[in-house]
Amino acid sequence: MIMIKRLRKQDAIFLLISFVVFAAFQFLISERILSSFWRLNIAVICLNIILASSLNLINGVTGQFSLGHAGFMAVGAYVSAVCTMFFHLPFICSILAGAAAAGVLGFCIGVPTLHLQGDYLAIATLGMGEIIRITILNIPQVGGASGMSGIPTETTFTWLFFCMIVTLFVLKNIINSNQGRACLSVRENDIAASAMGINTTEFKVFAFTVASIFAGLAGGLFSHYFGIAHPSSFTFMRSFDIMTMVVLGGLGSLSGSIIGAVILTFIAAAMQSYPEYRMIVYALLLIILMLYRPNGICGDKELVSVILGRFKKGGKHDGTVAENK
Repeated sequence: MIMIKRLRKQDAIFLLISFVVFAAFQFLISERILSSFWRLNIAVICLNIILASSLNLINGVTGQFSLGHAGFMAVGAYVSAVCTMFFHLPFICSILAGAAAAGVLGFCIGVPTLHLQGDYLAIATLGMGEIIRITILNIPQVGGASGMSGIPTETTFTWLFFCMIVTLFVLKNIINSNQGRACLSVRENDIAASAMGINTTEFKVFAFTVASIFAGLAGGLFSHYFGIAHPSSFTFMRSFDIMTMVVLGGLGSLSGSIIGAVILTFIAAAMQSYPEYRMIVYALLLIILMLYRPNGICGDKELVSVILGRFKKGGKHDGTVAENK
């Protein structure tokens, strides 16, 4: 009961902060106070938060090592674009179709590959992401190497922010559910979890499928924001960028995924004129992180929990002082 009350308090704080942030940015965007450069980067931050937090469910919470997240993003981008341009479906139906297609593909790929572990799983997911990209590259109906252009730009900041909040809220509740605790047990020791009666493969596939759905959602929002879906946007380097955000923020922490996505998006924006040095900066950042904070900026902690814990400790301390006086 105490845990439920604590989670509800965290949810209330999270929604309140989200409303304040949305109102502030919506005002700045609607009044054209922010330049087009910053409006673009705010949109990219929202997309990266969706991608990083969903990958964190696989890499951070379940303890697996996936390098093919950009492939599911590509599936969501192309399927949603096809639904909009060829079948003339409404925008919401198109992005949901893209998310569903990515989820189905994630399940189909996850069942055979998630029996693997460690480096073998990383290689399998890396190959899977490249197979998806190369397959799209050789389908002339969706533009082939030229990609799809002329996609209606129906993704707005409101849609991006709303989908980001839904993603974070769903993932947070999954992590705090029985399924989430089972995924955490798989991360800590899958042999012990299996001995306790947990079907480790089932929960690995569950996490992989959920993460694929949200990657597909991000892909659909991406293609309808920029008006184009091109295979070069979904290469291995895109998967590496997402993984770097997760590692930088902290494996297992949604707050860390948000912080990692914001930091790396700003670094990429600042180095837009020097793209050849971007990966050098990423590498140096990861080296410094591994030396001084190997668990990431937030570790596996959530900022809301830390703030509430310190607030309670401060209150108890004040009360003790008052009594002594």
